[in-house]
Amino acid sequence: MSSIYAGSLQLSLFGQSHGEAIGMTLDGFPAGMQIDTEALRAEMNRRRPGTSRVTTARQEDDRVEFLSGVLNGRTTGQPICGVIYNHGQHSKDYGDGVDVIRPSHADYTGHVRYFGFEDWRGGGSFSGRLTAPIVAAGSLCRQYLRSQGVEILGHILSIGKVQDESFQACFREMQDWDNWKEGIRAPEGEALPTISGVSDSMREEIYRAAAEQDSVGGQVECLVHGLPAGLGAPFFDSVESTLARLLFSVPGVKGVSFGDGFGLSWMLGSEANDAFALIEKQVVTQTNHAGGINGGITNGMPVTVRCALRPTPSIGKAQGSVSLSRMEEEELTIRGRHDPCIVPRALPVVEAMVAIGIMDLWKERAACLT
Repeated sequence: MSSIYAGSLQLSLFGQSHGEAIGMTLDGFPAGMQIDTEALRAEMNRRRPGTSRVTTARQEDDRVEFLSGVLNGRTTGQPICGVIYNHGQHSKDYGDGVDVIRPSHADYTGHVRYFGFEDWRGGGSFSGRLTAPIVAAGSLCRQYLRSQGVEILGHILSIGKVQDESFQACFREMQDWDNWKEGIRAPEGEALPTISGVSDSMREEIYRAAAEQDSVGGQVECLVHGLPAGLGAPFFDSVESTLARLLFSVPGVKGVSFGDGFGLSWMLGSEANDAFALIEKQVVTQTNHAGGINGGITNGMPVTVRCALRPTPSIGKAQGSVSLSRMEEEELTIRGRHDPCIVPRALPVVEAMVAIGIMDLWKERAACLT
């Protein structure tokens, strides 16, 4: 089923954008973890709509209610079911059904795939609204991994043509992990150029697109610190395979790369190879072009991954389309509440997917050791 991710950890999603509720079931999560509800709430707020000028005006509380798998604030080891009730949907903005299909949306493909019986309101099951329960599941995984000494950091690498510095350029500074981690969180005036923030120049890029009834895309970058060597496997269960499968499930993600990614194709082997060294009798690499992965297995260095996100397809400009009922070409102007840029709200979703994938790999490795 397309709504189920099945590995050592299993995640399933349910609900539609304009239905009564959306949610997730997370199976295989360890028993006994005390859930940090404030941390969970903070993660949900990062993705929540209606929080700034650069997001859609839709208002949702996005509070997670656990129906099972949690007792007295601790995980029980049973499937965790979390539900998020919808409150701010405006189905009238989408008409009476699928007729004039929206360019680059799933209106046409979903209509064909499900023989016209799909829930078309607000994108239904194709909507980015379904990323809210992903963030909930990812927050739980992130909390568990943090208890094991594993941290996940993400930042907006670019919005349109405005670029931030890559984690790949900071590999040597990461050796002083605590100071580096805190340093990149520090705000510069009103700007928050890294760690979930959008710099002033990035905001201006979004505002310009919105003023022109258009949208803009970008890239996010994620880093996993504290992983031991040995997670993953070659070929179909590689670290890259596991994370890429999850990350390509995020609506709007059109590209995923690890380490220096496509940049490796422009290097010589002598430039691309990560030479080994010893620090306090620990095997390390002197560079991290491979993004902490060799042969599909973690090598103990930080895992780095980038995602490219397309511009939001819902724009106010008139576009060419087709009426399915009349089978005639027609001009379409999309109305409703939409993000001029999904990148800021996609960042916590990417981090959540990385947490889910790493948690899956962590559980698989632990099973091999028992």
